[in-house]
Amino acid sequence: MKNILIFAFAIILFTSCEKEKKFVVPKTSLDLPKQEMPGVAPENRPKQKLTVITFEKTEHDFGIIKAGNEVKYSFKFENTGKNDLIISKAFGSCGCTVPEFPKEPIKPGEEGKIKVSFNSKNKFGEQSKTIYVYANTERGVENLKIKALIPGGKTRKKSPITNSIKK
Repeated sequence: MKNILIFAFAIILFTSCEKEKKFVVPKTSLDLPKQEMPGVAPENRPKQKLTVITFEKTEHDFGIIKAGNEVKYSFKFENTGKNDLIISKAFGSCGCTVPEFPKEPIKPGEEGKIKVSFNSKNKFGEQSKTIYVYANTERGVENLKIKALIPGGKTRKKSPITNSIKK
């Protein structure tokens, strides 16, 4: 009887270890092959030939702005690849951040702009927003960032930096 219990326990232990070996999860999305385009849904992957987009800068700091103001910035870029650059869509991480992008293909060597407007209505403190640009590049999605500091708010007292607010 004792041998049967040991045998049954060994079978349970062996089969449970076998199941654990089969369950493998990538540590991060970076562990996936590049053609998988981490973070980009299959329906959003480009169907065109890939190219290279080179931004003049990928982050802009508006500095200190007044609550309720709308500020704008244009991210300049160049198609430094060998194929037409096609931007399929662009959107902000928040409804307060709205990008405008060229709808027509950008030829190799040509430049373009992605205009971003940020509405600071009901925003206070440090703000950081991301703009996602879907294009026929190797990564499939390029990230741009904007930042701003908005003094005020219900829990804050008037700040000495209020006098230097951009209007």
